[in-house]
Amino acid sequence: MFLAAALVLGACSTSSKTAPSASQGGHPPGSTKASGPPLVIGASMSLSGDFAELAGPAKKGYDLWAATVNAKGGLLGRKVTLKIVDDASNPTQVVSNYQNLISADNVDLVFGPFSSLLTIPAATIANRFGYAFIEPSGGGPAVFALHLHDLFLAQPAPVLSSGDAFADYILSLSPSQRPRTAAYPSADDPFTSPIVARVRQRLEAAGIKTVYAKIYAAETVDLSPVVTRLVAEKPDLLVSGTGGPDAVAEVKGLVQSHWTPKFLFFTGGPNDPTFPTKVGSANAEGIFSTGDWFPEAKTVGNPEFIKAYTAKYGGTAAGIDPAAAEAFACGQLLELVAQRTGKIDNATIIAALHKGTWPTVVGTLAWDGDGAPQGTDIVVQWVRGQLRPVYPPDAALAKPIAKPPWAG
Repeated sequence: MFLAAALVLGACSTSSKTAPSASQGGHPPGSTKASGPPLVIGASMSLSGDFAELAGPAKKGYDLWAATVNAKGGLLGRKVTLKIVDDASNPTQVVSNYQNLISADNVDLVFGPFSSLLTIPAATIANRFGYAFIEPSGGGPAVFALHLHDLFLAQPAPVLSSGDAFADYILSLSPSQRPRTAAYPSADDPFTSPIVARVRQRLEAAGIKTVYAKIYAAETVDLSPVVTRLVAEKPDLLVSGTGGPDAVAEVKGLVQSHWTPKFLFFTGGPNDPTFPTKVGSANAEGIFSTGDWFPEAKTVGNPEFIKAYTAKYGGTAAGIDPAAAEAFACGQLLELVAQRTGKIDNATIIAALHKGTWPTVVGTLAWDGDGAPQGTDIVVQWVRGQLRPVYPPDAALAKPIAKPPWAG
């Protein structure tokens, strides 16, 4: 399921060039002509390392937006060029990448990397140089605790909202239907662990007993000790702070144990359309997660986004990862700033995005002073082989189902 931006000062002022408005010789959005130098946008992405598979859809979203806007003549008559460099999923490398993009390559603008873990150090660099920092996936509380006025997350809500959404669902059940016991394992990650802690806090306050809680190292591959404890405690509810591969490992371990909890919620992994191919379609059935984008969403530009995505990358709308839509929305925000202000420099982007609302494929966005979006997330579940919104009721496209036993 937000970006950071700031004004470039002093010797770095060449990186915040202002494109000419239509009245100054530029071309309005939608023009098929381009004039002036390319608008270079730098971004560090996890092309390798632990986040490479998860970050792939976000890179596709960036690339698709650039191709789409260039087909319309670019931004204010300037063709968009993306300069994407690999951070190897490493926080130290992401710092070097943004320092080089801004101070050595003199890119005009930047987009954010993948994950809260990498967004935190990257955002501080962008802020130091006065660059607007629109980012697609850094929604952990620690990101907004930086109090950076130039950061904007291109999602409807910060990650804690996803925990609240699932807790709301559980607490909406009648006392006889609610779980009585719960377990809370999580990777030590600024995205996952705050969500799990938030759900635990709310459910414990409602009388649901915690029988197991564990924070494991983010790089952990072998989750058999966690699965062994879960099977021993047999909680009614499992709230697991996962990013992707650990969710797959956890499900496979539970399948092998032949024990099925009544409720399973994962912070990440099952909200990837390819999840059933990794654990088996029947095993994915009934697992909960959260999401912010769906093919059926009645959001601005969504039909065009789906058409362009499937034309460029193949597949179907159901196979589009929400991370691609979130990255695409980063570019949409730049287009909107250009349309509303006739400018596309860093100072203008920062000032503009802190006013009004901004319609994108992931919804209509607005932020507080720290870049945290002001909307809410939606609970999703695998239902009859499809990832469907199931809560709250006014956003649901299917009713929640009971978790069936593992298929083996």
